[in-house]
Amino acid sequence: MNQLTIVKVGGKIVENDSSLRAFLKDFTLIAGHKILIHGGGNAATQLAEKLGVPSRMIDGRRITDEETLKIVTMVYAGWINKTIVASLQGLSLDAIGMTGADMNLITAVKRPVKEIDYGYAGDVREINVPVLKDLLTQNYLPVIASLTHDGAGHLLNTNADTIAGEMAKALARDFKVRLIYCSDKRGVLLNEKDANSTLYSLTREEFLQYKKEGVIRDGMIPKLENAFAAIASGVKEIILTHASDIHKGSGTFIC
Repeated sequence: MNQLTIVKVGGKIVENDSSLRAFLKDFTLIAGHKILIHGGGNAATQLAEKLGVPSRMIDGRRITDEETLKIVTMVYAGWINKTIVASLQGLSLDAIGMTGADMNLITAVKRPVKEIDYGYAGDVREINVPVLKDLLTQNYLPVIASLTHDGAGHLLNTNADTIAGEMAKALARDFKVRLIYCSDKRGVLLNEKDANSTLYSLTREEFLQYKKEGVIRDGMIPKLENAFAAIASGVKEIILTHASDIHKGSGTFIC
């Protein structure tokens, strides 16, 4: 079974030219098949502020109204995605920039309204595994922005951590999948102000306890929920680490 590494990189890394260049150089050294998934939330928030569009976040998830959907599409699928693709081409990797709408890659359903109306937010319904396998077999490197579609002509804003987890689960039947969540943090921190408080490993039981105590909160919650779901579905290895440490074997390993 071939090795496949799926890397999700956080917005703060891809939104800074120097950190992005450094990360991509390290990324190119990963052996075997690769997929890169990204968002760009901070850049989307900054553009929204310039355009006078308020941004709302609840538990690390963005409320996506119609105007916000336009902004995240411009930022994620436009500037950030194509900047990454061009940079990877310059590093001799044949990257192809995509959203979930391209080649019917990721279909999703609009999140139903319960206590909170998330607007045009999508929950992944299906990953088009044959398309991804075909691209990887031809040695293309998919670079996927965190947008999906509903199959009825509508784009949906979907959490990049969720996409990474769902893609890892879907491909675990055909590849030995390693999933790496990269950000500007060393991993899961017991104290977010202390980089030396990084947990080496984390079980689901520990996660639930830290969540209850408020140690783990905000955007880390959906990231870890997706990670534990992926481990339960056959993904071989999941690590949360700093973007500069992807070859050091450091960070937080999900057990």
